Amino acid sequence: MLDRRATLVLMGATALGGSALGSGAAFAWEKVDEALKAAIAGPQRNPASVARDAARHPYESLVFWGLKPKQTVIELSPGGGYWTDILAPYAKATGGTYIAGVADLGNPALSEGARKGRAAFEAKYADKAVFGDIAYANFGPKSAPLGPPGSADLVITARNIHNWLGGGMLDKVMADVFAVLKPGGLLGVEEHRADPLPQAEGAPTGYMSTAFVVAAAEKAGFKLAAKSEINANPKDDKDHPFGVWTLPPVRQSAPRGQPADPNFDHKPYDSVGESDRMTLRFVKPR
Repeated sequence: MLDRRATLVLMGATALGGSALGSGAAFAWEKVDEALKAAIAGPQRNPASVARDAARHPYESLVFWGLKPKQTVIELSPGGGYWTDILAPYAKATGGTYIAGVADLGNPALSEGARKGRAAFEAKYADKAVFGDIAYANFGPKSAPLGPPGSADLVITARNIHNWLGGGMLDKVMADVFAVLKPGGLLGVEEHRADPLPQAEGAPTGYMSTAFVVAAAEKAGFKLAAKSEINANPKDDKDHPFGVWTLPPVRQSAPRGQPADPNFDHKPYDSVGESDRMTLRFVKPR
């Protein structure tokens, strides 16, 4: 049975591709996606990622974002591959395409560390028998388009938006995502939620205001289709000495650039668990 926290607040007819439900109505889940269940349960997943499923709700989140068989799905800044471990095998099994938006090799200013990080990521997912033919898109502050206009069904970004606030990058990202999506295509967002606190300039704690994120997407032309409380955590008061990174899984114990503090008491922050997060779905109007 699916988690009842996945009840949605629907924002108009676009939330269901034309089926109108009033605001606050409960969403009737579609037929269980067995291929997605199999990908989530697969042996290719990192055990450390599996241990986080109770906090990240992979099945509910991906269904909410609109994942379906045979789609072209782009994930921006996939990091350690929490979602890649699921999305790539799922695309392989269902006749879809998974594209990872990773370090921009076309940027001459790209750091050597970023180049090595991309190389390591590609090596990790080189087994086509498990992950299929993963495609790669250069992604960064000066990168070219993510793909041909109108070529993607779904773009996902998880816990990244707070990193895109400088130098106009957030506007660029939203515009690039809007361009690559088909009309009716979807943008799925997971981000640390500052609410009810206001948006802090530069998001130094890693938390973002929902209104700020929605406004950034709408500026690019998106419409908010739905919100979900799948990844809500009411225990998170957003008041931590090292921002959201004090919480699991990072568990930071000292200012950045300084050695970890062996005397730091992690217990009160571990008891919170992972952050309170907004989970949003945007649509590119037809």
